[in-house]
Amino acid sequence: MIKTISAIAALLVASALVVPTVSQASVSNSVRVSYADLNLGSETGAWILERRISSAARIVCEIEDSRELALRQATVVCRTQAIADAQPAFNAALAAARNPSVTAIPATITVIAR
Repeated sequence: MIKTISAIAALLVASALVVPTVSQASVSNSVRVSYADLNLGSETGAWILERRISSAARIVCEIEDSRELALRQATVVCRTQAIADAQPAFNAALAAARNPSVTAIPATITVIAR
């Protein structure tokens, strides 16, 4: 019983970490990626945040029928750009966690599809 409750709680927490948001809906899609629960001072924490950003890019760059080569290529370009656009925020989060003299920043990164 305890394992079931723990599993459900873990699932709820994990689903709350990647929260879709509406940001300029006609221009782009975006997803907020939280890292408030991660220790970015560790390699594991940084790796998990990278995976969350990649997952968010897959969410915001979803193209309906990716069996067509042109659409598949557009999806890859979109995801690559979304991850690249999130890179400065990722680097700032790591710097803040690993260097106490850096000013704290919000514990979310917004991944945007353009």
